Amino acid sequence: MSDAFDDNELREEAEAVYQALLARIGEGAPERRLDATRRAVELLGDPQRAYPIIHITGTNGKTSTSRIIESILRAYGLRTGLLTSPHLVSFNERIVIDGEPIADEDLVRNWEDVRPYLEIVDAELVEAGKQPLTFFEALTALAFAAFADAPVDVAVIEVGMGGEWDSTNVGDGQVAVFTPISLDHTKQLGETVREIARTKSGIIKPSADVVTSAQTTEAMAELEEAARLTESTLAAQPIAFDVAATRVAVGGQLVTVRGRAATYEDVFLPLYGDHQAQNAAVAVAAVETFLGRGTQPLKADLVEEGFATATSPGRLQLIGIEPTVLVDAAHNPAGAATLADALRRYFDFDEITFVVGSLGDKDARGVVRALAPVAAQFFVTEPASDRALPAEDLGDIVREEAGDEATIVYSDALDALEAAREWAGEEGRRAVVVTGSIVLVGAAMAYAAEQGWKDAPA
Repeated sequence: MSDAFDDNELREEAEAVYQALLARIGEGAPERRLDATRRAVELLGDPQRAYPIIHITGTNGKTSTSRIIESILRAYGLRTGLLTSPHLVSFNERIVIDGEPIADEDLVRNWEDVRPYLEIVDAELVEAGKQPLTFFEALTALAFAAFADAPVDVAVIEVGMGGEWDSTNVGDGQVAVFTPISLDHTKQLGETVREIARTKSGIIKPSADVVTSAQTTEAMAELEEAARLTESTLAAQPIAFDVAATRVAVGGQLVTVRGRAATYEDVFLPLYGDHQAQNAAVAVAAVETFLGRGTQPLKADLVEEGFATATSPGRLQLIGIEPTVLVDAAHNPAGAATLADALRRYFDFDEITFVVGSLGDKDARGVVRALAPVAAQFFVTEPASDRALPAEDLGDIVREEAGDEATIVYSDALDALEAAREWAGEEGRRAVVVTGSIVLVGAAMAYAAEQGWKDAPA
């Protein structure tokens, strides 16, 4: 790019890249295929083979685990690539290079490089009577190319959905990582945990090293079978590694992890919730596996550095003070139950209200039911998405689960946020938690930054 382009022009160019991707079939309707993405990366010279890959799937905890893995690897001096989804505020968040979202200039340059090849694949697919590359297929090709261009020493790749036919699966993970598997995306992945685990186990490649969190009996059986068929090693919690202890600390928690090769004691993790200690344990086991196949202890000071610099945007993140406003991207019942547990253990509020919204294909009732025991009330709204569950429909669900008096419905999400903050500001020990939808959480984060909620009293 020419130096004549100023930051605003670059931002506009980068936004145009995102809009071009949005014009494709969206993430909510993935194509069950790998051939299209495989053809795209083949034309690009197979950039996904330019670096080793740690591939991560599961139902909850994928992004946080990915980010902790990446943070530890970066503490080791490795140049890292990180692909996560979806983004919260800026599209650039999805493609992270060496700990920072991809720069607008690099995003635009890489897009200009890959676009002609994506258009060739589009034409081939249409000629064959198939759909052109989807949003996520094109994004995957772009990310793999950007990582090769950087270049990175290792890429940490989070699946978009499932595993077996997810477009990221054109990359061969040296280490395949599994966070807890439960019900989500049932229309696409299957109606049972066993079916979903079978789909997710598709990321296990021949002779890979597999690291998995504790799983249900059904899920573990699928992972064990996939590891057997691919002649891969399998390190499973709690036998191979585990969370040995965790205790609340100012700004997070002190975690002791029994890894595959060593125990790492009282390491400060600036993230809230027992689930984040769990994610950290999986991350440690994954890095031990990547760097020494689980036989060599990690350097304690680098684990400490990796934990200390780990962030998990949108996961029990403080976005406002006076009154306290937190966001959490829980959007299924398991995530909501984890959120409720963390609020009980790590915070000491007298009353909590939830600003909640949901997409139509989610188990909104399960989410509300998990949150209701810790909720003083709900400010019900809807995310800015064509897949959103209408606020009135979600309001009906909340009324049935929490009662009429605890349910206030706003069609506009920002109105709901402001009303909830006004309620919280009436007493000193109240808090607002925005949850139920990643889209809603992202909107709240952007609005909080714009309004300066962490900079000045309400």
